[in-house]
Amino acid sequence: MKDLVLYCKSYRKDFLRLKRLLQSISDFNQDRIQFYISTPKVDRDLLIHLLGVEGYEWVSDESIIEANPAAPVEIEKTKSGSLTQQIVKSEFWRLGLCENYVCLDSDCIFIKSFYKSDFMASDGYPYTVIYQNKEYFQLAVNRGFAKVPLQLKTEGDRVKHLFGRHGPNYYCPCPPFIWSAKVWMSIEESYLKPKGLSFWDICTPEQPETLIYLEALLNYKAIPLHPIEQLFRIYYYDWHYYLLCRIGEAPAKLKEHYLGVIYQSSWDFSLDYGASQKSIFSRALKKLKRFGRYLQSFI
Repeated sequence: MKDLVLYCKSYRKDFLRLKRLLQSISDFNQDRIQFYISTPKVDRDLLIHLLGVEGYEWVSDESIIEANPAAPVEIEKTKSGSLTQQIVKSEFWRLGLCENYVCLDSDCIFIKSFYKSDFMASDGYPYTVIYQNKEYFQLAVNRGFAKVPLQLKTEGDRVKHLFGRHGPNYYCPCPPFIWSAKVWMSIEESYLKPKGLSFWDICTPEQPETLIYLEALLNYKAIPLHPIEQLFRIYYYDWHYYLLCRIGEAPAKLKEHYLGVIYQSSWDFSLDYGASQKSIFSRALKKLKRFGRYLQSFI
């Protein structure tokens, strides 16, 4: 069992993004940390066609799901794709491949050399990305997007209540996440088993896996808390990207404080694999709205 690996759960629509991520790992992974990719079995041939077979180890999503004996058979077929993706990422530890893993999304890109020490403290425990996200919340309010922080606050309150904690909300809304198998196991032993539940029961769109992990760590203290801020610069929305570029932000400047950058696939469709399922009218309207948000960045 390795002390640390890199891991990304992906699927065919994101394979061109994943190819870009794989190349950035190849370029900057100075300690040659093992990289694992999981996809549905049905997507494996396409993955190999687009990415080749070098630089990563493949495991199937199905093997991760089946590694949880408490999960009902074919439970994934009753859930949305986005929710299943969250749960599969959270259950990767069950394969017994590692003690800790850096969980990446396909739209992540490393932009400078990174080492195991960027993710692990000197005592052998991982860092935990945990912060209150006030800068982004304030920026969203300033730009007229107040619903975004309100939604995240509501999620934070809900998951806090799940574990009975009072106090400020903490977040790690975007990857990379540095997750410990010990923390996931503490949820299993201290929360799920006593209630006769599986992780599929508590991870929902209203109770995201990222907050469940943080609250479990704060509650059960399975590992020491070594807090750090976000490792990658994340552009949550196109308006966020346009605004920061407008004030002079660029990838070369990000290297001072960040290991990488994320152009979220929810708004950056340039590397979507396959033909769009949207109508011509819908695509045109989306482009028009995006141009409007670009113009808004000048205000």
